[in-house]
Amino acid sequence: MSYTIGFVRKNERDVWATETPTAHQAVAMIATLQESAEEIRFISSPQEGEMGIEMLRLLAKEEAEELPMGR
Repeated sequence: MSYTIGFVRKNERDVWATETPTAHQAVAMIATLQESAEEIRFISSPQEGEMGIEMLRLLAKEEAEELPMGR
């Protein structure tokens, strides 16, 4: 399932978006965006709708548990 992250870059007003194929990659992207002082505006997926960071972390944990070892 893909995840879309909407964010605003430092000193800008436009909302940018990036898409990741997994919850785990979305969590990593959010960490990267937060380190660069960018504001997260939304996180959404086609199946779950809009969600917060904590919900995304929970989905990433569940996703990791479902994947076979070594992947």
